Amino acid sequence: MADVTLSDLKAFAAVARHRSFQRAADSLGVSRSSLSHALRGLEQRLGVRLLHRTTRSVAPTESGEHLLQRLTPLLHELDTVLDTISHGPDEIVGTLRINASTGAARWLLQHVTPAFLQRHRRVALELVSEGRLVDIVAEGFDAGVRLAEAVPKDMVSIPFGGTLRFVAVAAPAYVAAHGRPATPEALHDHHCIRQRLPSGKRYRWEFAKGRREMAVDVPGALLLDNSDLMVDAAIQGLGIAFVPEPFARPALDEGRLVLLLEDWSPADPGLCLYYASWRHVPPPLRAFIALLREVTEAQARLAS
Repeated sequence: MADVTLSDLKAFAAVARHRSFQRAADSLGVSRSSLSHALRGLEQRLGVRLLHRTTRSVAPTESGEHLLQRLTPLLHELDTVLDTISHGPDEIVGTLRINASTGAARWLLQHVTPAFLQRHRRVALELVSEGRLVDIVAEGFDAGVRLAEAVPKDMVSIPFGGTLRFVAVAAPAYVAAHGRPATPEALHDHHCIRQRLPSGKRYRWEFAKGRREMAVDVPGALLLDNSDLMVDAAIQGLGIAFVPEPFARPALDEGRLVLLLEDWSPADPGLCLYYASWRHVPPPLRAFIALLREVTEAQARLAS
């Protein structure tokens, strides 16, 4: 077997994740030249090229990508085991990495994060907010947070935050000038603020009423990729936006926006925290899940 060290593997994982020797070197606290030398030595010992290098970029080869996917959870598990041994089984220490949409990260920051950091002062919590749905295992996350419908089927999921609905909203001045659409089909006669998904596709607005369901590819000259910006645009009277209700709720309560097609906007299952069912659940994640359930139960009692 090739004489490969743990530091070699950590160096490769850092470069492959950051797609940059300089950023990886900064994260590891080493020089760029020593990191590059270590990676070339690793490739020579393994007898395979792990990285594509150009003057402007670096990316894993097919072999490198395969190694990264297998290596990331192993390194994370090793760090967890070493932390447990160093500090004792009853003290929760380490790093907890969670990938979430912007709205989900905002909810966690408001309702869970303050108490979690207060209770577990030796845990570093990293919330990475992005629109795309990532492979949390391959990219080194302990858990992810997404809408229930987007959670991969092979994951353990924990619902929280109650149900959620997407709503069509517009400024009162827009409604006064253009009227209210009576049905989703009537949106074709309106100015709509369309949304670009992280995949690059345009989002088709989804409505349901009783047994009727439809997805409408609405017209509109303005295309955005952020729910906060869509709300801002609607407030300015630029058209009708279709967003998760929590994003629009402050403006609705203040009268700066009004609800449209409310009877076509039922509540659906909301957010879920999810993690790989085949992996050991590290203590920081177990503690986070326990607090998340505690908060969810308390909110349910207040709502009943």
